[in-house]
Amino acid sequence: MVNKKSPIEDVPITSRAKRRSTGIVGLNLLLDGGFPEGTLIMLYGTPLAAVDLAAYQFWRGEDEEEGTYLMNDGDVDAGMLDATDMHPDLYLTQMAGNRIVIDSLSILIVKYGIDVALKFLHTAREEMRKRNANLVFVVYTGIHQPIDMTRIMRAADIVIEFGTEVHQADIERTLAVQKIKDSAAPQRLLPFIITDRGIEASTTSRVV
Repeated sequence: MVNKKSPIEDVPITSRAKRRSTGIVGLNLLLDGGFPEGTLIMLYGTPLAAVDLAAYQFWRGEDEEEGTYLMNDGDVDAGMLDATDMHPDLYLTQMAGNRIVIDSLSILIVKYGIDVALKFLHTAREEMRKRNANLVFVVYTGIHQPIDMTRIMRAADIVIEFGTEVHQADIERTLAVQKIKDSAAPQRLLPFIITDRGIEASTTSRVV
């Protein structure tokens, strides 16, 4: 009798998407290594929830990868591009490297409208997939209409919510992966703190 190997065992695993570090160790673990290459990532929360800091840490990265930080909603630090007066149609021409950040998509919606912002995301998605790059964009809660938030979330491949709760004298900050396209999102909250080095997330998470 011939000892046949299982056909499943003979097939190499090649379909798993390559991952790019989020810049936050605990989030990398939650996402099985980081953001799948070629995806759009929405970070949302209040201005006090550290969404902009998470975007900055992704852009800065943990390697020598080039990236572009388009700042239209705050102080322009060294290495960032001042996109205050730049129309979204010009953004793609400025996007160099594989770590792209838009800070913030909220200001684009306020200045140009939801349809213009969504058109930009659609075009950017195709470009990110071609380049195996990642685009992270920041959205602030409490600004946009619920229907607009829904449309933005549908346009993103990954949606991460940053939350802040005050318990007496303590501030608790957590993040939750609400959506991963074509995959189940982790049903867990990831606690984090803000230090002088940036966001430090726990390497363990809490079931929700």
